[in-house]
Parts: sequence; C-alpha cells; structure tokens
Amino acid sequence: MPTPTASTGSTQPEPTPASPRSQNDLWMEKAKAHLLQNYKQQPITLVRGKGTRLWDADGKEYLDLLGGIATCALGHCHPEVVAAAKAQLDTLWHVSNVYYSEPSIDLAAQLTALSGLPRAFFCNSGAEANEALIKLSRKVMKDRGSPERFEIITFENSFHGRTLATVTATGQPKYQKGFEPLPAGFVHVPYGDLEAVRKAVGPSTAAILVEPIQGEGGVRVAPPGFLKALRELCDERGMLLLVDEVQTGIGRTGKPFAFQHDGILPDAISLAKALGNGLPIGAMLCSEETSKSLTSGTHGSTFGGNLVSATAANVVLRYIRDPQMLREVQEKGEYFISRGRELQARLPTIIKDVRGRGLLMGIELNQDAAPVIARCREQGLLVNSAGEKTVRFAPAYIVTREELDEGLRILERVLTPA
Repeated sequence: MPTPTASTGSTQPEPTPASPRSQNDLWMEKAKAHLLQNYKQQPITLVRGKGTRLWDADGKEYLDLLGGIATCALGHCHPEVVAAAKAQLDTLWHVSNVYYSEPSIDLAAQLTALSGLPRAFFCNSGAEANEALIKLSRKVMKDRGSPERFEIITFENSFHGRTLATVTATGQPKYQKGFEPLPAGFVHVPYGDLEAVRKAVGPSTAAILVEPIQGEGGVRVAPPGFLKALRELCDERGMLLLVDEVQTGIGRTGKPFAFQHDGILPDAISLAKALGNGLPIGAMLCSEETSKSLTSGTHGSTFGGNLVSATAANVVLRYIRDPQMLREVQEKGEYFISRGRELQARLPTIIKDVRGRGLLMGIELNQDAAPVIARCREQGLLVNSAGEKTVRFAPAYIVTREELDEGLRILERVLTPA
C-alpha cells in the first residue's frame, strides 16, 4: 500500500525495488575500475575449481574443457599438487638463484631425463622461456665465431609470447601493431612449407623456431615429416633447431614432448603452461654444447625455479612419466577427434575442420568463433578461440570420455539453436 508522509498525511508511491546485482557483476565493476583493460575477458569471475569443474562467484558450475589454456594438466586443485605445494609453503618459499634449492634440482633431473636434453634453465612463463631460446641462439653463434648469424626463421600464424622480442618472433601482425619499431632478426615463412624455409636461409640465419602444433594459430599440426626435415636442414647449414613446446609439452600430445612424435632431438626447447599445473613456471632445456654459451652472468631470473612452483611441477612430472596416462591422453584425443568429425558430418556447412593431437584439439567453423564461445559459456561449457574461427579444447588429462561427449553436445546445441 502507498505510505503516508509524516507531515501531510498524503500518499506517495513506493519505490520500485532495484534488481539485486549478482556477485559476478560486482566483481566485474571493480575489475573495470582497477585492472588494465587489455583482455577480452568473459563476464564471469571464477572462484573455485575441482578436477574439470569450475564455479563462478554466483555459484554457477561449468565444465572446463580449456584447462587454463592447456595449463591445468591434472585438473583444478589436484590433491597431490595441493598437498605438496602447501608442505613447501610451510618449509621455504624463496631463496633466489644465488643458492641451490632441492625442488629445482629434482625438477631439472626429471625434465632432462624425459627430454634427452641435458641442461635446464627455469623462468616464470612461456614468453621468458622463448626469450631464453632467442638469446641462446645469438650467443651460440657469437661463440662459434659467427656474430653475423643472428636471424631466426619463424612461421606465419605462430605465437611465441608478448615480450618485444617474442611478439616479433610471432607470425601474427595483429599482436605487433602499435609496438613498432620491432627488433631486427626475425623472418616469417608459411608454416609447413619446407621450400619456403630453404629459401629464407641466408648468411645471417642462426636458428629456426617452430611449434609442433600452432596453438594460437588455429590448432594446426605440423605436416608429417616437417620437423624431421627442419632438423636435417639445421644440421646441414649449421643452425639451431628451437622448438616451442609451451602449449604442447608435458604430455599434452600423448608423449612427454611433441617433438618426440617425429623422432628428433632439437638443440633447445621452451616449456611452461602444464609444467606447474597452474602455478607460474617456465623452462628452457638445451643440449650440452649450446649450454656452454650461457655462462655465469649471461642470463637469469629472480623467481625462476621458485620452490613452490618447482615442487608442484615435480608432482606433475611423476604423473607424466606414467606410460598409462600418456596412452590415455592420446586415446582421449583420438576419441574427441572421432566424435568431432561425426559432428562435422552432421553439420557440414557449419564445421569446416576438426583437428589436433592428444588433448589439444580445434574445431574450425565457417563463422566467427567468439559468439559461439560466449553461448557455450552461457550453457556451462568453457572453451576459447584459437584464431578467429577455431574453437580450442585443451582439457585436463583426467577428463573423461563422458565429459568430452558433454562438451560436444553443448557445442552442437549452440551451433544448431532451435
């Protein structure tokens, strides 16, 4: 009923109650007020995770088939990773690289045994690991008496990071726009085109930097024999073969490292993402010969090999060394590709291609992926785009076939609305 006023007894209409704002809305308001607006973030704030499931600030549950972009290999809050990290927090957090620490030594021993590359350097991210590759290649050539050899051949649609050097190595001009002048020393050629690589090699070429699968470039797998041919070309011309395993490493493709599918050994590789199961850590692994160029004082990282992150990574690697887990990653990936191609057969005008290796998969559409990804989120599925038209799936290795089917059912509903 209308409420009488105290002074006159007249009535006034009651105000319409405001719609309550969700917790997601409140957090996003605060984010927009204080965070740099350099990301196109989804309009949810995630607050809790377990396995392959996430919950937002309003309590909505999501099936996470993105895994922090190929990062949470063992799923969210894996109990053994949590227990190990907590125990390390109770013991010692940080000492810097002025001293040795047990977790980073153990981690280096595991990584070198798995990779066949005997030396490890730790940093904080994939971009930093790729910076280490770039610096390594230049220093090696100077030490060989060839300072004129400083250029690195990289590939169109590649992605190697956001630092000034790694964004220049990246073969996508959209990431470079506005940051010119870019540093010299990078040449881009079409991915998978061996003849183009041969033509690009010149007296200034020091190395080739390649992703076994172009993750950000649309989940594009290198053609059969391409990496092996690059290895042979590098041997023939005295160049280094550098492999960016930031997205593909640590079991993502069904082997510890994706280069192992091709039966080659690079001169050096970069790692990050899945290594720490979500805790920040990156690594460069290299040969004994190339490692001799990075002597004391030539390169470093204050937080590289952080004790807590290294401890988490040691747990991850214990799982990755299990052949059964790697077989399951490969089998689940093959299962997803098979079911994805069945979906493509039902929607041939909507889905252009289904591709990937292991649990790094892409479904390329004949339309922009962004609105599809938004509708998937609304229906409880978290994925993202790789390029403008490819929906990327990079779930935890513990994902089940039933969850992969659930994700594909949601995608099909989104692509074929009633």
